[in-house]
Amino acid sequence: MERLLLIFQESFIKILEAGIRVTIPLAFFSFLVGIVLAVLVACARLSSNSILQKFAAFYVWIIRGTPLLVQLYIIYFGLPSIGILFDPWPAGIFAFAVNFAAYASESIRGAITSVPKGQIEAAESLGMSSSQVFLRIVLPQAVRVAIPALMGNFISLVKQTSLASTVTIMDLMLTANRYVSRYYETMLIYLEVAVIYLLFTTILTWLQHKVEKHFSMYV
Repeated sequence: MERLLLIFQESFIKILEAGIRVTIPLAFFSFLVGIVLAVLVACARLSSNSILQKFAAFYVWIIRGTPLLVQLYIIYFGLPSIGILFDPWPAGIFAFAVNFAAYASESIRGAITSVPKGQIEAAESLGMSSSQVFLRIVLPQAVRVAIPALMGNFISLVKQTSLASTVTIMDLMLTANRYVSRYYETMLIYLEVAVIYLLFTTILTWLQHKVEKHFSMYV
């Protein structure tokens, strides 16, 4: 028991620090890139251009139909074979953002289509351009509808970043694996990892409720 306590004292803070310094920033930057890509994909799906529609639908089909780990391996280990090299961090952000966007784009597309057509037609009758209608009428309402799903996607993204350790990003999972290799106490250390992820997701879920409550004020 004394040995387990010493291992806990040495490992827990280090693993937590790795989560704060690497896991959360990795998820955050992936989210930022992914949300921009998701908006573009959603707009392409709703475009009157059939080529854009089909391309966006094909992208969503491919990404949602293949495992994230395989996508990460293709980007980090596969692309160098054709001369495209990524460092671990850019590879991780790119892979997570591309995966996130495929799911988030469907939430955004659904939120956009939920805006009543009558409001759009009324705005157009007042002389607003298409971009003005989108920015002033569609987007504010779509954001409110999409927030719960997007926040849920972000929480899932935080957990999915545990795969970053497979491409040598020193996140909390890789840090934990190194302690496992040193002490061979798999149960203790992986329980620490579970507790830390639970802590992160609990805080994010609390923030999600706060954000949803904020936007509900404008209903």
